[in-house]
Amino acid sequence: MKRIILSAAVVVASLTASFGQTAKHVILISIDGFRPDFYLDKKWPAPNLQKLMTSGVYANGVNSVFPSVTYPSHTTLVTGALPARHGIYYNAPVDAQKGEWYWFENQIKVATLWDAVQKKGLTSGSIMWPVTVGAPITYNFPVKRADNDEKTDQLSVTRPVVTPANLLDEFEKGSNTKLTPNHFKGDDLDRTTGKMANYIIAKHKPSLMAIHYLAMDHAGHDYGRDHDHIRESLVLVDSLIGNVLQTVEKAGIKNQTAIIITGDHGMVTRTTNLAANVWLTQAGLMGKDGWKARFEGAGGSAFLYLKDKNDKATLEKVKQILANVTPEEKKLFRVVERKEMDAVGANPEPALALALAKGVAFGGATEGATIRKTKLGGTHGYFPDFQEIRTGFIAVGAGINKGVKIEEMGIQDVAPVIAKLLGLDFKAPDGKLYPQILKK
Repeated sequence: MKRIILSAAVVVASLTASFGQTAKHVILISIDGFRPDFYLDKKWPAPNLQKLMTSGVYANGVNSVFPSVTYPSHTTLVTGALPARHGIYYNAPVDAQKGEWYWFENQIKVATLWDAVQKKGLTSGSIMWPVTVGAPITYNFPVKRADNDEKTDQLSVTRPVVTPANLLDEFEKGSNTKLTPNHFKGDDLDRTTGKMANYIIAKHKPSLMAIHYLAMDHAGHDYGRDHDHIRESLVLVDSLIGNVLQTVEKAGIKNQTAIIITGDHGMVTRTTNLAANVWLTQAGLMGKDGWKARFEGAGGSAFLYLKDKNDKATLEKVKQILANVTPEEKKLFRVVERKEMDAVGANPEPALALALAKGVAFGGATEGATIRKTKLGGTHGYFPDFQEIRTGFIAVGAGINKGVKIEEMGIQDVAPVIAKLLGLDFKAPDGKLYPQILKK
């Protein structure tokens, strides 16, 4: 993955970040589908984001993981580790049952910020953060959906895994709100997420509070990158960030609080589907009687699995197939060999991957045409080496520098900042600490 380093003084954060605490509270806000142009370009209706950018540190672009999808990315944000280390390779495990995503914190193979906060005797909070069921989070409303995609609602499924068990009852009483399934549908999900987060911040003042807003990503998938619905979602999320700022001030902790706003990936308008498994079916490598090789898609990428991981003959056959597709097909992807996948910390299981061209998404068909036009919408999951798929970064408040621009960083570089601010004993295996983010 390309990385532009601005300073020779970048410190590798695999060193223990157990330094003096410079912020008593850190609020980590993830906007799913967040893009740096929302704060860099004033044509976008984001006054709070744009004001915060000028008050602290911001990045022109933040590289995601490969594939650039939500669950691996959010796990990297709280571990400083890339997927090859932390083990959350996609949103859902390969060959998982319907509805079986990476829900549980014990599926993460490395230490998290939650672990480090607990170890120091501090408190934490989290609302709708992926892969947090069972996490050592003091006040936790995790993401969980029904097994087997049963028809139910977010509230009913999540209530049994909320911690502490009385958190929702406490919230309802303290905020004079009676939660219903409708509070967790559409844009109201983000509004409810914001209300719950603000309640925890005001009432409990945790050392680390993580908030995950989803409306932007949903709008991007439904309408593409630049639709009016994106503007509407941005207005909503920006206002929710404003509410967090007001809550921090009213709680009397403004001067002790650092706020970090980032995301998991950008968004690309989808125009074409590439059904790569059609090639394998035509070559006899997939069929009703079984398979020897198959591609698993992740939006703007696809990963080649071999039935027998040591089957070098089948792998070479697939490579020949890819080398001999038509010129029209060939311009829609590039092959990412295992060595390059290892270099960017991708899933160690697949034999190779396809990085699809901008606007191209993986199609699941195994027969018929390989190239298919698709309805209006957006996707991500691409190899994180172009601006549209990058996410953003803004940091402001206690312990944070002012007037600093970072040209390019990675989402694995966020956890070291939080660890430094809170003085945690924490190692980020793949992250780097950019010292210019912090006050000297």
